[in-house]
Amino acid sequence: MFRDITIGQYLSGSSVVHRLDPRTKITIVGVFMVVLFAATNAAAYATLTAFTVLAVHLARVPARMLLRGLRPVLILLVLTFTLQLFLTPGRTMFTLGPLVASWEGLRMGLFMVARLLLLLVMASLLTLTTSPVSLTDGLESILAPFRLVGLPAHELAMMMTIALRFIPTLMEEADKIMKAQMARGADFESRSLSRRIRSLVPLLVPLFVSAFRRADELATAMEARCYRGGRHRTRLNRLRATALDAAAAALTGFMAAVVIGLRWWPG
Repeated sequence: MFRDITIGQYLSGSSVVHRLDPRTKITIVGVFMVVLFAATNAAAYATLTAFTVLAVHLARVPARMLLRGLRPVLILLVLTFTLQLFLTPGRTMFTLGPLVASWEGLRMGLFMVARLLLLLVMASLLTLTTSPVSLTDGLESILAPFRLVGLPAHELAMMMTIALRFIPTLMEEADKIMKAQMARGADFESRSLSRRIRSLVPLLVPLFVSAFRRADELATAMEARCYRGGRHRTRLNRLRATALDAAAAALTGFMAAVVIGLRWWPG
């Protein structure tokens, strides 16, 4: 299950999305997130879905890989939908004991699930098509103006990139530990919630130990290579925006304008 997580992984390629400037991709994902929370009706979500499908197609990322990456959050999606269905007041659709499901809850639940799915796919697409080095350079470039107010742009970008980079590594480590614990009789699939929670203790302890060990090894490796932060740091490849980035930005702006305009569309 843990190996299915796609956020933090990088898939090498030469697609249109791969060739975009990392600053453009980060900005597009940021705008997409803001616009996603501004969507209020089915037409807006259809527009966002079409934009996401186009991005996946242009990135040439296997759809099966992205769908597999959604499996770890399936429980969260079901829980979100259920809570919205039964806790949103409105016209009664059916009752389940003391719980009342409403048509407005059904609508809100579907919108929330769609919002989470689109957000996860776009976030995964960013890391799948952008190498860790490019992602660090892009974040640092975007945050550079904030240095005037004392923000350590390079250090912050480096921490964010390392955190993303180690998500799949830690998930793979968790999968190995889980299999080792299951071979020793641990029960991670029990129907009893209390037993499943107790079984997580022997998983989390070695996982935290492994995370701290990897962090220490990384710090030692960076010091051995004379890493001194962003000051006087040179780059092999300079970031340069091209006409392709301008076209992607224009398409994103058009999508954002359509979604925001649809806020006043009935339905």
